[in-house]
Parts: sequence; C-alpha cells; structure tokens
Amino acid sequence: MQVFDIPTEDAMLALGKRWARRLSSIDDGAVVFLAGPLGAGKTTLARGILRGMGHAGAVASPTYTLLEHYDLPAREVWHFDLYRLEHPRDVETLGLRDALAGAAVVLVEWPERGAGKLPAANYEVEILHRGDARRVQVRAPNGAANLDGLGNLEGRENPNTAPAESPRPC
Repeated sequence: MQVFDIPTEDAMLALGKRWARRLSSIDDGAVVFLAGPLGAGKTTLARGILRGMGHAGAVASPTYTLLEHYDLPAREVWHFDLYRLEHPRDVETLGLRDALAGAAVVLVEWPERGAGKLPAANYEVEILHRGDARRVQVRAPNGAANLDGLGNLEGRENPNTAPAESPRPC
C-alpha cells in the first residue's frame, strides 16, 4: 500500500496526473476503484488522471449521468459514479461490459454500490478527510509491483511535502 497526504486540490490533481502515466502504460487497461465519503476528492483525482492522459476540457462529475466516456489519445477512459444506484444489479445497465471489452482505464467512484457486479480492481483507492487535507491510500490487490510508477508528487523526494504555492483546500 502507498499512502499520500494531500494538502491541496492542486496536489490531488498532481497525483492524478502522475498516476496517469502509469495507467497509460498498462497494455490491457486497468480498473480503479475510488472510495471515500462525499467531498473527499474522488472526482478531483479522476480529473487529474484525465488531464494527465491528455484531456484538456472540463471534467464533469458523473454523479447524475452515472457515466462519462473519454476517447483520449493515450487511452480510452470510462468514469463511472455509482452513488445513485439503487441496487448493484443496476451496474449491468451502464455499459460496463463495453468499458471492459478493450484496453481502457475504468474509474469507478462508489464501488461498494456495485458490490458483486464489478470486476476485480487493479487498484483500490480510498480517500479520507484530514481536516482541509486528504489522505489517499492506494492498494494493488494483484501485488505491490503494480504500484510502481506512482512514486512521489511532481518529482519531489517526499510525496507528503506541501507544494510551494499557497494552499487551496481539497
């Protein structure tokens, strides 16, 4: 497991951008579970991943649409938000099979709402509130080697170091 203490929204975006390089290099795609309470920063991390993969436009939270699809030069990305699902079986109506058919990156917010209907995750991310900051815990159920490439934020030696600019809460 890797743990990152993220002091600002900009630092969360930087972590996502850095992680995008690792996700883009996985030949057969990846499934990433993003768990945490409301307002923890799941969509902010997803936005950083998408920006790191070359998406320049806005990144909307799929809370109401349940799904956002991005066909990017680096990789196809499917971003699901299961918060509003009534029952795990409803996952089957969202196009998850299509997302898993290729070598896409599949980001799933609120994965516990799809329990039993989702594939195994390559990465499980839990984001926890720490005052105005966040703690990001990343697990790779298939082995610690899958965490290679996350490394530190923006090349700094200590990933827990706050950025030099004035902080903005996550």
